[in-house]
Amino acid sequence: MKKLISIIGTTGIGKTKLAIEIAKHFGTEIISCDSRQFFKEMNIGTATPSKEELAEVPHHFIGNLSVQDYYSIGQFEKDAIQKTGELFQKHNVVVLVGGSMMYEKAVIEGLHDLPEANEENQRKLEQLLEEDGIEKLQNILQNLDPGYFDKVDKDNPRRLFRAIDIIWQTGKTYTENISAQMNQRDFEVIRIGLQAPREVIYERINQRVDLMVENGLLKEAESLIPFKNNLALQTVGYSELFNYFDGTWTLDFALEEIKKNSRRFAKRQLTWYRKEENINWVNFENPVEESLSILNAVMR
Repeated sequence: MKKLISIIGTTGIGKTKLAIEIAKHFGTEIISCDSRQFFKEMNIGTATPSKEELAEVPHHFIGNLSVQDYYSIGQFEKDAIQKTGELFQKHNVVVLVGGSMMYEKAVIEGLHDLPEANEENQRKLEQLLEEDGIEKLQNILQNLDPGYFDKVDKDNPRRLFRAIDIIWQTGKTYTENISAQMNQRDFEVIRIGLQAPREVIYERINQRVDLMVENGLLKEAESLIPFKNNLALQTVGYSELFNYFDGTWTLDFALEEIKKNSRRFAKRQLTWYRKEENINWVNFENPVEESLSILNAVMR
């Protein structure tokens, strides 16, 4: 059976480098399931792989969209599964990498048969977000489905929009909607998780934000001000800087908020991965050797 090696872990821990080394070892290609790296205008703030890294191994689903495009997780599942099928015709192994937990889940397990987004609901939710802020959406979802609210990325409007929309359409909680059986995949999944002490993860995040600023994050974010209300930009690293550009926050405060919100996201990632049972964990200090040892044992 064909093998899909999924590289996971918190933001800033080194998934890109590990994925490239593993892909080079097996002579294969990489599918990105990082939902923020889909957008070509957001390279710096999403830590998109560099040109040099992209040249080492063929990557798919990086910079393939514009922030003006609407792209659902359901569409990603269809596109990613089609791409894995194409790649498996050439390779026995394909590498998947990214820290967007639901997008990884969409590829390795599949999504439930949920209705497409309702345009009227989307407009209503966008208006609530614009007029009352994300807290309003958080409160709505918490009241409708407290179980899912505990697990969802609460600072990601896309996730909140989707869950509330589905609840409004079906009259069932989002948790009930996603409890149905999903289709089986025709490939075997081997998950490799990068782990590090929490203080190391947080320090890496802080350093990465500083590096992003050095690399031109402010200029990138400023160029995206005309699109700041687009869903793709309601995300860490950009929304904070928009508050700086409109005079609400100082630059120092905005940068500290980026670091804080990135650390909060890493904490949610850790919580998510702790509940998963089929992850082979490797140490961040020696990930390539440990990963290949696991993979060689599993794939004999």
